[in-house]
Amino acid sequence: MTHFDNSTINQRIEEIDKLILDVNFYSNQREAKKLIDERNSLVENKEKFIFCKKRIKEVSDFASSLDIDDNEMIDLLETEADSLFKDIQDLRIQVLFFGEYDHSNCILEIHPGAGGTEACDWADMLLRMYERFCEREKLKFSIIDFLPGEEVGIKSVTMLVEGKNAYGLLESEKGVHRLVRISPFDSNKRRHTSFASVSVTPQFDDSINIDINPDDLKIDLYRSGGAGGQNVNKVSTAVRITHIPTGIVVSSQVERTQLRNKELAMNMLKSKLFEREELIKKQKLKNIIGEQKNIEWGSQIRSYVFCPYTLVKDNRTNYEMTQIDKVMDGEIEGFIYAYLEMRKMNESKN
Repeated sequence: MTHFDNSTINQRIEEIDKLILDVNFYSNQREAKKLIDERNSLVENKEKFIFCKKRIKEVSDFASSLDIDDNEMIDLLETEADSLFKDIQDLRIQVLFFGEYDHSNCILEIHPGAGGTEACDWADMLLRMYERFCEREKLKFSIIDFLPGEEVGIKSVTMLVEGKNAYGLLESEKGVHRLVRISPFDSNKRRHTSFASVSVTPQFDDSINIDINPDDLKIDLYRSGGAGGQNVNKVSTAVRITHIPTGIVVSSQVERTQLRNKELAMNMLKSKLFEREELIKKQKLKNIIGEQKNIEWGSQIRSYVFCPYTLVKDNRTNYEMTQIDKVMDGEIEGFIYAYLEMRKMNESKN
């Protein structure tokens, strides 16, 4: 459904309103909340569109009647135009989140490629970048699982990201990320290339219907480790679950109790299994999970070059930034929206 097809939007709002009037509507709280959230989103986007359309006419009429010698009114017009531009930009962004899972929370995983210390440090740099991005976007994030590198950095990390359009924002990050820099670990100050892969999966709630045979599970308990801190309990509370038929492995060590970590890990496993079944059923595997690639040269979606020049370039959209420090501090919105616009254009062609 397009966001600004008013007849279609009004029809969907009426359908939801009829469902809300049903006496059994709130018998399923999760489904009820999902429908109410959908209605609120439709109404919000419709109102934004009507507001922007009205403001465009007002600013246009104002500009047409303006005396070019009235500097005060010209300044006022510029202020109004800037405000209108921001409103249109906000509306444009909302149009980009049309995917089935865009409004879901998500699970983001980072794994270094070959290269030992260099790759582990690069994975850690990416983790910091995403943490800063989440802070900029007011998304809540928590580290679910953390395996530190032998010397520095990380061997693997899993984080849960919660908030508005979390999956839609971070979907663009799935793939291999390439770093080129003078290694701080090389006494000869040579240039090194490192790789790390990022996986982003929508998080599904407990309402998903997935039958899991307990005999298909291998459950390991271990002591929480990693980044430490008050949220890590140094007893055997961490849980790792392996789904033997598919080879899917999930783990959680963020909670203080073994029971809560097991619940969180099982929820992640259900999400991954549900996604897998849905994607296979709808033949969307390549579109949602992303093309599986080795963590090596030639497979990267984005390159981060620190030396001999500074440049971050996305290989899919050709969007680039030379201010690499800002990128590593989480300013990656440009890359994300360039990807979403490309996705929207491809969807419109199909």
